[in-house]
Amino acid sequence: MVAANPSSPQTNPPAPSTPAPNARLSLQCEPIAADTTTIRSLDWDRSRFDIEFGLRNGTTYNAFLVRGERTALIDTSHLKFESTWLPLLQEQIDPKAIDYLIVSHTEPDHSGLIGHLIDLNPAIEIVASKVAIQFLENQVHRPFNSRAVKSGDELDLGTNPDSGVQHRFEFLSAPNLHWPDTIFSFDHGTGILYTCDAFGLHYCSDDVFDVDPGAIAPDFRFYYDCLMGPNARSVLQAMKRMDALPAITTVAVGHGPLLRHHLNLWLGDYRAWSEGRSKGEAYAAVCYLSQYGFCDRISQAIARGIGKAEAQVQLVDLRATDPQELSALIGEANAVVVPTWPANPDAELQASIGTLLAALQPKQWVACYDAFGGNDEPIDTVASRLRSLGQKEAFAPLRIRQVPQADDYQRCEEAGTDLGQLLTKAKAIAAMKALDGDLDKALGRLSGGLYVVTARQQTDDGERSSAMVASWVSQASFDPPGITVAVAKDRAIEALMQVGDRFVLNILREDNHQQLLRHFLKRFPPGADRFAGVATLDGVAAGGPVLGDALAFLGCRVAQRLEGPDHWIIYAEVEQGNVSDTEASTAVHHRKVGNHY
Repeated sequence: MVAANPSSPQTNPPAPSTPAPNARLSLQCEPIAADTTTIRSLDWDRSRFDIEFGLRNGTTYNAFLVRGERTALIDTSHLKFESTWLPLLQEQIDPKAIDYLIVSHTEPDHSGLIGHLIDLNPAIEIVASKVAIQFLENQVHRPFNSRAVKSGDELDLGTNPDSGVQHRFEFLSAPNLHWPDTIFSFDHGTGILYTCDAFGLHYCSDDVFDVDPGAIAPDFRFYYDCLMGPNARSVLQAMKRMDALPAITTVAVGHGPLLRHHLNLWLGDYRAWSEGRSKGEAYAAVCYLSQYGFCDRISQAIARGIGKAEAQVQLVDLRATDPQELSALIGEANAVVVPTWPANPDAELQASIGTLLAALQPKQWVACYDAFGGNDEPIDTVASRLRSLGQKEAFAPLRIRQVPQADDYQRCEEAGTDLGQLLTKAKAIAAMKALDGDLDKALGRLSGGLYVVTARQQTDDGERSSAMVASWVSQASFDPPGITVAVAKDRAIEALMQVGDRFVLNILREDNHQQLLRHFLKRFPPGADRFAGVATLDGVAAGGPVLGDALAFLGCRVAQRLEGPDHWIIYAEVEQGNVSDTEASTAVHHRKVGNHY
């Protein structure tokens, strides 16, 4: 297998890990342009982030200080840096001398110290989107001065007397990247675009900039797939606004190294990936209520599952979306997923719910999920209301009875994949029929063994497990011993086969494989235990269960992933293995056609 090319669409998502007892936290303060300094909070050992995906390389939270005649601070840091970040800021500048705090968005990893900054400088003016200011009012519980901005608005800091550079900020609205309140800020004086979460990556290192694109490319892609991919349409809208700007010299992201040395590469990847995800008009609208219960995370998990099936998806914030736009997004969608809402919603939210229900169309697929907000309308009431409108149920109501755990997010992702497959069914059938008959039959003569891949992961918040039947398996290296496994993108187990993850390849016997095949080939509902009723040997291999009736097993660790059109090619190093019966033969799979299993 070749090393990762930074321009190739590979995904090497980090593997889950257990946080160190004394997690390493450090700070970095570096000039990045005229009158411009970054304060980077390095969270070396953070192992999980946001929608319950694991981090291999920690993360950073980046803030920026820009000095003209007046001074602006762009974002703050995570509350865990309270004891070190504020003193470092005070070494750079008296907080009372900061005129403006530009809030890119209000997620706590960037806004955790805003309240402390207001205490140090009550006169500071917070510049943010209208939605962000509303969120902050409920977040900091302090009065503050504010200015709401939107696309095209400007903030002029004046000319720095030492450098002679005028720092004039132009703002770009970037809703849903990945929160509804996000704004970008472009400094015309330096050509730096401050984007917070967009174009970022969870990668912690001492490198301020993207000096090693090969090292960060896998995490860059994984971050996009998890956070930005479900909002591909919003990404393209934001990039269209960026195209109207003068030359961008640096993208100053909120996580990871700043993008400067290979800027065209990163922006080109975002555009290509987003255009690929936005092809066609058919899409599923996944609704959520920003900052209500676990709506944000659950909706992201569902949306990610839809995307795995190569279906289009659009996240829709019921609180922040304009009524006319909301009506259009819901009315034009092929499927709509709805959260439970507060039992006593305020007038504005009640109006949005009314708009949502009125915009639903008779032939749409619909589904609902528990927001777990603490005072929700019962999910059965919401589901009944949807059924009464005549829509088709995409999947059974997703009931969340506790603070969501890893298996809950897995269940939500699998439900999303089921919905995505409903939306792409006709396209898949057409693709099968389009393949030349002779070619189809010739491809079908490629025979392979029969295997069951199993995986199980323990995380801080629970256990995730899955399994699948595989035939496209081949040895790929001698030293170290390695294999490749082709995994369809919409397979549930794909999420457990990221770089660094472990799994077990169970090799089936010729004389007893039928029962195992029937079991693992059946369609499981979201969240179902795939090992119920199957004899397994736990604790034998690190990656997952070993099947008691398997001929042999290989314990594997994922080393690389190569993206194909509809499959991931997983290259894994084999760490252990054993054979139960050296005299038995391996089951072989003979197909008649080559365009489906």
